Amino acid sequence: MYNFIFQTIGLIGSVFIIVAFYFIQNNKNKMFFYNKMNLIGAILLLISLIKEPNLGSIMIEIFWIIISLYGIKKNN
Repeated sequence: MYNFIFQTIGLIGSVFIIVAFYFIQNNKNKMFFYNKMNLIGAILLLISLIKEPNLGSIMIEIFWIIISLYGIKKNN
């Protein structure tokens, strides 16, 4: 059950990132909203990596968080 929770959190985070990235490519008017979706998705994926750490994935999510925060600040 514990593993299922972390897998679910990771899957939800992936969906947030994928959907946000798709919309960023197609609609520049809502950049703030989509950057927030990317930020939330990256945080959820990072949480899911607590159960089974993967250094490469952790590094990607940390940079995704940093870049999302930059986008939020730039477009706010």
